[in-house]
Amino acid sequence: MPTYNKLVRDRIPTIIQQAGKAPKTRVLDEDRYVEELKLKLLEEANEILKAEEHNEVVEEAADLLEVLHALLEAKGIALKDIELVRQQKREERGGFEERVFLIEVNE
Repeated sequence: MPTYNKLVRDRIPTIIQQAGKAPKTRVLDEDRYVEELKLKLLEEANEILKAEEHNEVVEEAADLLEVLHALLEAKGIALKDIELVRQQKREERGGFEERVFLIEVNE
């Protein structure tokens, strides 16, 4: 019997049951939920790094965004507030379109 010990999407236990298997689950308290979301965020980011095909990158990016949305909601942070800060940083420091790679800074 495989052991996963990880946060999964809400409907995964139902999907497992429909496949004729019996999942064992529990509901996490708020603190553990936030910690597991952070681990899931890293998991999804690593999956994007491994993805090579366009559709794989899209799928993994969607998963990453879903986890990020859940983490922000759990922390009481609105996505619009994140977007505002993103735009401010972009105006002050720029984006990444020019592909600038900093090698060193001489004093």
